[in-house]
Amino acid sequence: MVASGTLGLLVVAAAASLFMAWAIGAGSSGSTPFAPAVGANAISVMRAGFYVGILGLLGAVLQGANVTEAVGEELIGSVTISPTAAIVALVTAAVLVAVGVFAGYPIATAFTVTGAVIGVGLALGGDPAWGKYRQIAALWVLTPFVGGGVAYATARFLRSERVTERVTVPLLAGAVGLLLANISFVVLGPPGEQLSLAQAIVARVGGGIAVHAGVSLAVAAVVALALAWDMADDPARGQRHFLLALGGLVAFSAGGSQVGLAIGPLLPLSGSVGIPLAALLVGGGLGLLIGSWTGAPRMIKALSQDYSSLGPRRSIAALIPSFAIAQTAVFFGIPVSFNEIIVSAILGSGYAAGGGEVSGAKMAYTVLAWVGSLAVALLVSYGAFVAVTSVL
Repeated sequence: MVASGTLGLLVVAAAASLFMAWAIGAGSSGSTPFAPAVGANAISVMRAGFYVGILGLLGAVLQGANVTEAVGEELIGSVTISPTAAIVALVTAAVLVAVGVFAGYPIATAFTVTGAVIGVGLALGGDPAWGKYRQIAALWVLTPFVGGGVAYATARFLRSERVTERVTVPLLAGAVGLLLANISFVVLGPPGEQLSLAQAIVARVGGGIAVHAGVSLAVAAVVALALAWDMADDPARGQRHFLLALGGLVAFSAGGSQVGLAIGPLLPLSGSVGIPLAALLVGGGLGLLIGSWTGAPRMIKALSQDYSSLGPRRSIAALIPSFAIAQTAVFFGIPVSFNEIIVSAILGSGYAAGGGEVSGAKMAYTVLAWVGSLAVALLVSYGAFVAVTSVL
């Protein structure tokens, strides 16, 4: 039997979590994956918002456990996030992200949620989880350099006059296929575990590293040959199909990462009343879907048109490292900002073409929002929790 007070707090916390999921779906999760594809005129703004919602829901259910557990249990030590603390953290982060959505600037959701959870954790008397912070900081700092650098190199590769696009684009598709064979899904593993396609086949037939490598290369070859066949008669059509597939993969990865930002703080409370993690993931995924359908088009337009005028090649170059970085974050359970990933990759691919039409003022405001969101969320959530507990 659940106490009425605990049930009431759970309802309030769940409402705050759904609001947070909506704000994320309307912002980073819903807007960034297809922004390069919209900028390249491969898909309309409204259709992109529709598909990204569905793919984000699937990603949340199939890959959302790692980041959810990290946000709910690994950001602070010595204490467990209380129901009141969870509500304060979620409301603080959701309001800041929603302000960014309606103002037209991409607030870094991962920065905001991380800061809010740490703030209430410190207010509870918890200890900083320095090891996790170093891991998170490393990814956040490296993302602009790695994502932008790989996007730049990929764009230059696609623009090379030495090799035709009928060769370069399928080769890049093969690299994406190699990644696909090695990303983990809950449906491929035993209960409580995630396995990649290559790992699942090795677990069934044996063979160790040799079979793992063989499966990975086979998937890469199939993907590369399929795109080469698609481009045989119409290279432009094949590029568009590849671009849309990449957008879908990034949208799926966004769901796997971003859902943890919305429902992670609920973990301690949900565990006390017997709500399974799978149910939380479905609920958070539905919140992302609704946010993508209702609020994402505005931010998609901001990213695709205000930052850069992208062609198919530059868009492909931006999405490949975005997919790789997103899956790295999901694998290690690190909350990551998709705004930071995509914007860095867009800039990298743009510089390969001579800088494009990137707005310097827009980027300056965006970076300021990224840096400020962590500190503001931490301070506001800390102060709000102290104020709330003082009157309860």
